[in-house]
Amino acid sequence: MKKRHEVLFTQLHTYRQETLSLIDGITEQQANIIPNGFNNNIRWNLGHIYLDQYLWIQAVTKEKMTYNDKFNDWFGFGTNPGNFSEETPDLEELKKLLREQPLRIKEVYGERLEEVFEPTEMDMHTVEQVLVRTIFHEGLHASTIQSIKRFFFL
Repeated sequence: MKKRHEVLFTQLHTYRQETLSLIDGITEQQANIIPNGFNNNIRWNLGHIYLDQYLWIQAVTKEKMTYNDKFNDWFGFGTNPGNFSEETPDLEELKKLLREQPLRIKEVYGERLEEVFEPTEMDMHTVEQVLVRTIFHEGLHASTIQSIKRFFFL
């Protein structure tokens, strides 16, 4: 694997750890609160981060990633916690999925990061480009989680 790919996967892992560290000490009850001024809760933001990364990889590769298809109903664009059901992963399950995701992506695409596919919107045509975009996206949602914590739980 090329050096820059090692750096990308280190960043993917490190930023994911930073996101997960934001929810240290957060209870299931707190993760489900939608504070005034917010559209979603911490739990939704975590599920959305997880789903978004797989959706963009699928968009560029046209290869189905392995995750529960109901994630689209619970955490997809335009959804909110009102879409949750008894089957929606709880906070602990989301933490587990998020911890495992960078390794799963590395196992599947670690040697294929520069493989060229048909461009998606934003003209992305490699998994490498998608991962850069999803790291940025994760940071946006991590900031939202941090804001919810700062203004409502700390």
